[in-house]
Amino acid sequence: MSAVLAPASFEELADAVRSTPRLLAVGAGTKPRLSCVDVVRLSIASLRGISEYDPSEFTFTAAAGTPLRDIVAALAGRGQYLPFDPMLVDAGATLGGTVAAGLSGPGRFRFGGLRDFILGARFVDGMGRLMRMGGKVVKNAAGFDLPKFFVGSLGRFGVLAEITFKVFPRPPSALTLRLAAGAWDAAVDILAAAAISRFEFDALDIAPGDPADSGNPAEPRVLARLAGPAPALDAIAREVFARWPGEVLSEEAAERLWTGLREFRWSHPNAPLVKIALSPSAAVALGQAIQSLDKARWHLSAGGNLAFVSLASPAQTADLDERLRKLGLSGIALRGETPLWLGHRPRPAIAQAVKLALDPLNRFPSLDD
Repeated sequence: MSAVLAPASFEELADAVRSTPRLLAVGAGTKPRLSCVDVVRLSIASLRGISEYDPSEFTFTAAAGTPLRDIVAALAGRGQYLPFDPMLVDAGATLGGTVAAGLSGPGRFRFGGLRDFILGARFVDGMGRLMRMGGKVVKNAAGFDLPKFFVGSLGRFGVLAEITFKVFPRPPSALTLRLAAGAWDAAVDILAAAAISRFEFDALDIAPGDPADSGNPAEPRVLARLAGPAPALDAIAREVFARWPGEVLSEEAAERLWTGLREFRWSHPNAPLVKIALSPSAAVALGQAIQSLDKARWHLSAGGNLAFVSLASPAQTADLDERLRKLGLSGIALRGETPLWLGHRPRPAIAQAVKLALDPLNRFPSLDD
């Protein structure tokens, strides 16, 4: 088992990096496959707390080990929130781990992903230097926007110490519509049409099936979430149903549904869970490919630009890898006994350049580990 370091301050964090030849930062372990590398593990659990929060400026700064639930609660107390729907909040995910994983929820469809809300960051690079990039105000255009490269970096560029985010006011109310679709391709067509409609949906997803039906319901459920003043939402819902038949979910049912998606409660416990980036045009083919995998479940999110696939067992990993390669799609495993990357593996030159600049000694694992 790899050794674990647990610095209690940013200075100790920098010292730990300088004194350790090979290491990787870890948070709460809610996405364990991302950090499944045989190196010294650097826990950021003790680096927690919101150091600055200015509701009037809609910004906050928090240490990387701060649990998302603490941040969500603090923002809610002032009527604000993170619109990209951070994932695994109840599971204990940390702010730094969420950034490193690049994990955004259904709200990414309308508001953009986690990357669009980062203003600045403090981090320790591979030379053990504690650095600050970006700013702490929304109107900041100084310098190279390096903090955004940490989104989805898996901790391979450096160790996040502190991050500044912008936030939004929480809408006064929300309404979730479930739209009927006779088949998977019809559901994707509804999703694509709804995405360019004038209704300005807050989120557009195709929900996974109930675990009892192996994740392959006869009629896929298209979820369309509206947010704003309640009277306006009722009027919009009537117009939506004039185009696509459906029903309004109760507030309790909607909360249970979106929380279940956010926490991956629909997935197979302890089995491979894979995040796949795609475009809506590839969604039908991906759905057909997943349907051929026995008992696999999936959730199409962000208007068809993101999919989460839960395999029934590690034995299906090779089959999913082959199907993704044929479709030219890339997947990354969040948990389970599986290779880190599945399908097509893009290697952008800019990512390699940033890795070399920030970690010339290869103190952190490579992007392929």
